[in-house]
Parts: sequence; C-alpha cells; structure tokens
Amino acid sequence: MRIVTWTIRLLVFVLLVAFGAKNADPVTLHFYFGLSYQTPLILALFGAFAAGAFFGVLSLLGRVLRQRREISFLRRKQAGVAEPAPPAMPPML
Repeated sequence: MRIVTWTIRLLVFVLLVAFGAKNADPVTLHFYFGLSYQTPLILALFGAFAAGAFFGVLSLLGRVLRQRREISFLRRKQAGVAEPAPPAMPPML
C-alpha cells in the first residue's frame, strides 16, 4: 500500500512540475493604487492556491479548537473529575 501511495504522490508531483514548466510566461498583477507586479504565471497560481488554503484552515480553526475543548471536557467527565460545564457557545453558521 505504501508503494501505491508514493507512486501517486510522485505522479502528482511530476504533473505539477510539468504544469509549472508550461506556465512560466510572465503575467502582470494589478493591485490597488496603481501598483502592479510582474511574475511568472505559476507563481501567481501557487500564491492564490496558498492563500486559499491558508484562509480555509483559518476558517476551520475555531471549530476544531471548540471540539478539542469539548472532547477534553467529556474525557474528564468520563474519568469522574467533577468540573463545571464549559460555557455554551453559539452555533457557527
């Protein structure tokens, strides 16, 4: 199973490197206030992907921390440690 996993990873890596090599043309990114920056297309795509991944993880961080807190409370409760209940939090939309 490990060989299959590593083969798939290698294949994805090779495809991404080939995609990057094909998209090395320079593009101009225009920002506010007349600012512009010229960069290879693959760096612009990677930057957009990295920013999206960062904000996606950031949006899930609150829920994960709340679940960890609730799990630790339930484990302590199951072990018999008397402790006040955690404060109720409003549901996330």
